[in-house]
This record gives sequence, structure tokens and C-alpha cells, in this order.
Amino acid sequence: MKPIHSFTVVPRLPAALERLRDLAYNLRWAWNHDAIELFRRLDRDLWEESGHNPVRMLGMLDQKRVEEAAADESFLAYFERVVADFDAYLQNRGSWFDKTHAGAGSPLVAYFSAEFGLTECLSIFAGGLGILSGDHLKAASDLGVPLVGVGLFYQQGYFQQYLNASGWQQEAYADNDFHTLPAVLQRGPDGRELTIEAPLPGRNVTARIWRVNVGRVALYLLDTNIPENTRDEDRDLSDQLYGGDLEYRLRQEILLGIGGYRALGALGLHPTVYHMNEGHSAFLALELVRDLIRRRSLSFAQARTLASSALVFTTHTPVAAGHDYFPPGLMKHYFSSYAAEVGIPWDDFLALGRSNPAQKEENFCMTVLAMRTASASNGVSRLHGEVSRRLWKGLWPGVPEHEVPITHITNAVHFQSWISEEMNQLYERYLGPGWRTQPSAENVWNRIESISPESLWRTHELRRERLVAFARRQLRLQLERRGAPQAEIAAVEDTLDPDTLTIGFARRFATYKRGTLLLRDRRRLAAILNNFKCPVQVIFAGKAHPKDDEGKELIRQITALAREPEFRRRIVFIEDYDMSVARYLVQGVDVWLNTPLRPNEASGTSGMKAIANGVLNLSTLDGWWDEVFRSRTPNHPLVGWAIGKGESYANTEVQAQVEAEALYDILERDVVPTFYDRRADGVPHNWIRLMKSSIVDLCPWFNTNRMVREYTERFYLPAHERFLRLEADGAARARELSAALARIRAAWPELEVDMIETSLPAEITVGESIRFQARVRTGLLSTEDLRVELYAGRLNAQGEIENPLILEMRPKREKDGATIYEITAAPACGSGLHGYTARVLPRHPDLRNPFVPGLILWANGASGKAH
Repeated sequence: MKPIHSFTVVPRLPAALERLRDLAYNLRWAWNHDAIELFRRLDRDLWEESGHNPVRMLGMLDQKRVEEAAADESFLAYFERVVADFDAYLQNRGSWFDKTHAGAGSPLVAYFSAEFGLTECLSIFAGGLGILSGDHLKAASDLGVPLVGVGLFYQQGYFQQYLNASGWQQEAYADNDFHTLPAVLQRGPDGRELTIEAPLPGRNVTARIWRVNVGRVALYLLDTNIPENTRDEDRDLSDQLYGGDLEYRLRQEILLGIGGYRALGALGLHPTVYHMNEGHSAFLALELVRDLIRRRSLSFAQARTLASSALVFTTHTPVAAGHDYFPPGLMKHYFSSYAAEVGIPWDDFLALGRSNPAQKEENFCMTVLAMRTASASNGVSRLHGEVSRRLWKGLWPGVPEHEVPITHITNAVHFQSWISEEMNQLYERYLGPGWRTQPSAENVWNRIESISPESLWRTHELRRERLVAFARRQLRLQLERRGAPQAEIAAVEDTLDPDTLTIGFARRFATYKRGTLLLRDRRRLAAILNNFKCPVQVIFAGKAHPKDDEGKELIRQITALAREPEFRRRIVFIEDYDMSVARYLVQGVDVWLNTPLRPNEASGTSGMKAIANGVLNLSTLDGWWDEVFRSRTPNHPLVGWAIGKGESYANTEVQAQVEAEALYDILERDVVPTFYDRRADGVPHNWIRLMKSSIVDLCPWFNTNRMVREYTERFYLPAHERFLRLEADGAARARELSAALARIRAAWPELEVDMIETSLPAEITVGESIRFQARVRTGLLSTEDLRVELYAGRLNAQGEIENPLILEMRPKREKDGATIYEITAAPACGSGLHGYTARVLPRHPDLRNPFVPGLILWANGASGKAH
């Protein structure tokens, strides 16, 4: 029976404790140990029972306990200290952004993502992408960057995992009760819920807007489960993250991109920068164009030029199949009227999402749409940047792979969200507050050397003990849920050992992550784990996608092995991997194991969470770990271990076998002996030395303070300035740039360029200067429209120029209807076979980069080869 009316019940708090509500409704508590301890002091059991959700906890709290706390002087003193710290934080005085970029005007960045992993009680994330998004918001808050997040408020979120008796993953979905979460409905001046509409075929879907406070940053989430949507399929649109079929995914991405953009307008927010975190939100680019057409009376081309200046795109997926593709027929069903509204032919609309616009049957790709519309695109590690340039170079035909305009900003983690309370106290004592406020400062982390080996080791041992106790509790609960025999449940107390070398492996169970690589040689693994003097134990956790049976099979193999007598005490799989489980693991294991098949991991961040807790990494050279080892020299101290040297094999089975053997070798020869090499004091001093080296060398770089500062200074502020410049005076400069590009594109086929042979001897010496000349027939274009460049360098085995010297040539004179360009340069930076050519690119003062798709011309039809 449905009610006639509904109303929300809120907890009653004494006046002295009213500010508890403010603390509960701002997720700053999620990365503040003092705030968490405050709620735990109210009722430790209830904190756990509420799922670490202070809003729900306050609603469950016995009124007598509330009154007792209000009369407890000790509690009140602690409460007032936490509130004072919270207020000082929100006042935003002296933030990095205010101190460094006070003259930047009033930028506002809108950060769009399909998932946000902020805290375990807010189940709107699935894995690494969501955790990265959540950490991005937290760091933006700490730094004072003017940013808002935009996402979807999933009624059921991502699934809860449990394993059946055979070890096969099962999925369960629990409804989120939004009214007991740290989220607040947004209302208009009349007090009514603020709603927006997003277009679907023949109708609009309506969504209301929730706000989640993330420190100084607001996250806005859309929810369609409201009476205004009369169709079940519309109400269910925000039900599940990554649920449903392809059409369900398309409708969700319309809601996120188009609906999210409209939600910002309804809230009175007008960003100058839009950051698309993965391609799920790329439809916002089209909605920004549509809105500019309407508000500025622009053509589609003009509006696209202006919109592009404000758009930033980050890709996280290094495999082509991992991106979202939609069939042309499905796109036409949902977007034919939208294309007509923005005033472009249907084929031109589809071309925005096609790698090859001329291929009529090619599916529409969200990543292609994002890259075609954004002014800046990036991968999330150095290696991923290289992989992305190779994967998407077809979007910029004729541009050498290394110059494809996709850069990289390496992912990082928000340390305060992942460091244990014990390590937090140790850092506060020896490093001071700088590790929180300036985590990118090397001089702060250098103070690690002042921590005694005994103190660091005892702190880490305590975390391992807590991990083992937690793992045993979880394993007991898992067995009880499964109805396991009492003898098996009782044996849990003998599982794992708090003094044993502990390896952690926890992540999404996709096949490329090779979660069972460690298990390939059971005999050798058993010998390592059951070594009487130097035992080893492994804790696994992670979810497979509900439709990924291959990933589920990997989990089944692990759990089956863990039941066998020689492995029962040494291998554990913890179900329902979430942020709480992750914290126990990254804070308590000794070694973080990562075994992806290179180069399929874009970055990876779980190992970064581990380093800040003194955990050592053991990984194949992929993602961020490849970056760590590529930048090291023989003089650098060891900070962990690499499996292999970054080789790739044509046969993945052979590669798995080779790398599994290398993994066993590292464990047997390096990891285990170093861990158990103890002096009389019982402390493994060589292991402590590795822990300190890892913290000192890696923490200053792999933190979100550095990452968000990079995004701000390399992307956000330049985009903000460029958008304002192009938008000024009725978008005059956007109109002019659009017209210039149209004129250049129309005249481009008439361009010709060739090199004028230079009288080069057979050999030249290193550093010798040569005069180079190019003849350019500019046709209807002027020299002001063109940039002519010398492209010279050493030749590789394929006869192509690599690591080129690129210098702009200058027009010198007219001859026979052509313009002669010249430059004098020393093209040889080392001995060997060299070559040179010239190329022509478009030029305009408002062009962010010269690589406009289709507008590059090489001398004599060259493509970076020797002339």
C-alpha cells in the first residue's frame, strides 16, 4: 500500500550537539580521523552497524545516549575541537588555489563521472574509476580548486558480492535509502524539489538533484526514481551502475551528459570548464554546443569551436573493446531530432563519434566523440599516454604517433583517505602537518628517515594484526552465510598468522589482471607458503563484472584452492570488496601484488594506497609501476620489485608462464629472505630500509595533490582563459576562428609543398648548420594562415624519423608563384643516418594546437620519412 503523503524524519539532537548534523552531512569526515573517532565515541557498535554512515547512525542512536554525550565534558571538549577544525577547513583561508592563482578570475570546473567512490556508505561506484573520481574531488577540496562534481545517484548502486558453496560469484542488490545518506535534495526558491528533463524518444525523463558535500566541493547527483516518470523504465534509469543492456547504458549516458549539464543550469551554475572523466559523459559536449547555439545565436560550427575550448577529456581504458560503442540505428532512434535541433545533417552527427567518418556502418564511439570535441585529452600514466596515442592516432591522419595530441597526467590517490590511524599518528609526530597539507613536498617525506626502525615496524605489525583479525571475522561470516559445517567455521581461528609475511591481491577480477598468475605452479606455491621457517600467506579480494564469467571463474579457482589442506591456512578470499575492505588490506599487508598483462592496465591506484602505508609493491611493469621503474637509475634505492622487464610476447600463455616463474623467483630469492632477515631486536632492518625508500621516493608524486594541481595548471586554467577569450563580445573570436578554419579547410586541397634540394655533402659533422628550403604553393591562403616546419632527425630501421627536431621555417621570398620558406639549423644531434622533410599545418592565434584532423601536409607526400 502506497502512502497518500510522505515526510522525512530527522534525529532530535540537543542544542549542544546540533553541529553533529553539519559534520555528518559533509563527507570531510571520510578523510578526517578525528571526526570518525567522534562518531565512534558516540557508539562504536552502531558506527559499524550503520555501515560507517553517520547520518544513519544519528537516526539510530538511542536518545538516552545522546543526552549522556551532551552532558559529558570530555566528549564535548573533543566535539568542539572537531567542529572548530571543520569550520576552519571550510573557511578556505590560505588554500593552494587562492595563494597561487588569486588572479585567475572566477573559474568553475564541472567534473563529470559515471561513478564516485567517496566512502563505503555511498554505494555509487564500482572500482578504480570511481575511487579516482572520489579522490579527485577530495583533493580539489583540500586545494581550494573551484570545482563541482556531476554524476548519477544509483538506487541500487553496484552489486554486493557473495560466493555460493562452489565458490561461484553471486550478485545481490540492496536499495539505497537516500534519506539516510549524507545527501540533501536540492530545492527551488518555492521549496519544491528542483528537477530537470533529459530527452528520450517521444518523451523526456525527469530527474531530481541531490547534493553531497565533499569538504569545500559539491557533488550533484541525478535520481529518476520519482512519480513524474510514469514509465517503469524511466524510473529505473538510475537504478544500477553498469546494469542493463546496451540501450539502458545509452539512456544512462544521455541522463549523465545532457541531464547533468542541464542540472548545473537549473542550479544557477555556469562552469567555464567541463572535465569528462571517461567517455560516459561525452554527450555533455553536444548539450554545451546546443546551449551555445541557443544562447549566443551561433552556427553549429561556431558553437562547437567555442565549446571545445571549455572541454577536457580523460580516458582510462587502453583496450579498444573497453570503450562504449552504439550502433547507428540505436543512435538514430535517440538522436535524430537532436541532430536536427543543432542544425547538422545526420551523417555529420554520426561522424562526431566515428574514427572513420566515411564508414557508414561504423558504430558511434563515446571516446571518439569526447576526443573530437575536447581541446585537451589525456591518458592516466606515461605508458597509457603512449598506448592511447597509438590506439587513437587514426583520428589525426598524417600526424606522427608521438605527436598525436593525447598527453598524460598520471593518476594518484588521496592519502588521507587511505592511511591508517596508526600511520597517521606516526606521520603527525615525525613529519608534522605537511604530509597532509603539502603531500607533494619532497622535504616533508624525507623526514621519514627520522622515524626509528622499531617505531615504524611496530606500527606496521599492529596493522597486520588488525588485518588478520578482520579477515578471520569476514571468513567466519562468509562460512556461516553459506551454511558451512561447524568444524570448518571453527578452523577459521587457525587461518592466517599475524606474524607471517602477508601478500595482498585485491582488484576487479578481469582476465587481463590475471588474478590467478600466482597459482600457476601449485607445487612451487605450496612450498613458498608452507616454508616452516619463513611462511607466506595471501589474501585475495575483488569482484568480477556480473556478465564476466571468465572473471568469475578466476575467483572460483582461488576459493577452490583455498579449501585444499596445504593452502587452507595460507590463502583467504574476502567477499564483497569495498572501500572498507580495501583500507584493511592496503594498511595491513606487507606486499601488494599486481599482475596485469602489459599494457592493459591504464594506471592502477591500489598500489599507490599501499605505499603511503609502508607496503611494498610487487608488480609487472604496467601502468604507474612501469613509470616508477622507467625513471629509475642504478643509483636509485630499491622501492619494490618488478616482474619481468616490460617484455611482450605474442603468445599470452607463454608470457603468463614466464612471468609466473619470475614471480616465484622474486618471492624465493628477494621478498621472503628480506622479510625474515631479523636482527636480535626482531626488526627486519633491510625491509624497513625498503619501506622508507618507497615512501620517500614515491609519495611526493603519487598523491592527488600533485595530480589535481597538474589538471588545474595544465588544463583547467588555460581552458578557462581560452573560453572567456573566445566567448567575449558575443563570441566574436569563436566566430572568427570558426570562419578561419572553414576557409583553411576549403582551400587545403590546393596546397603543395616540397623541399628544395640542399647541397648536402655525403657526410656532415655533429652540430654543423645547414640551410633548408621548402617551396609552398599557398593557393587561396596567406602565409599568416600556415605554419611550415622542418622535421629532421635520426632514421630508425624502418627509414622513419624518430625523436625529430621540429623547427618553424620562415617565409623569405616569392618565386614562380610559390613562397620559399627557409631555416638554418643543425639537424644532427648525434652520429648515424639522418633525414629531413617539411610539413604544413594551419595557423591561427586562437588555435590551441595545430593538429586539426585532416589539416596536415607533408612534403612530397611524406609521412615522417626521410627526404
